Amino acid sequence: MEEPREILLVEDDEDQVMLAMRAMRKHGIVDEVDKVVVASDGEEALDYLFGRGEYQGRDTSVTPEFVLLDVDLPSTTGLGVLEELRADERTELLPVILFSASNRRGDVIEGYKLGANSYVTKPTNFDDFSQAMSHLGWYWLNWNETP
Repeated sequence: MEEPREILLVEDDEDQVMLAMRAMRKHGIVDEVDKVVVASDGEEALDYLFGRGEYQGRDTSVTPEFVLLDVDLPSTTGLGVLEELRADERTELLPVILFSASNRRGDVIEGYKLGANSYVTKPTNFDDFSQAMSHLGWYWLNWNETP
């Protein structure tokens, strides 16, 4: 039996979540996975991945195909989440794509230093945003080989 396939979307802006889900549905990305899990902040993402808090008891052997992680999150930032993921052997190889409205050079450099697999600046218009989601989804789900 195949393991369930998931994407973890970590985004605090509900409008951005709606746009991302709309784009993933439009391009068939949602059809490629069993579930898209949405975490509204860094702590919820970490709780989900490590089976803590409201996710206690979750089968943590089921890991997302990739994490689409906003950089600018309240409390624990995206970079803070990434740092925790890379420090834990259970998630050190989990593909993490930083997806941010910011293209601040310092964030890009810090993201790669912390082990991001990719850093993508969110396009501002929906068509470009939708295309970016399509390319990201298809690449990480179908073309890339993960450990």
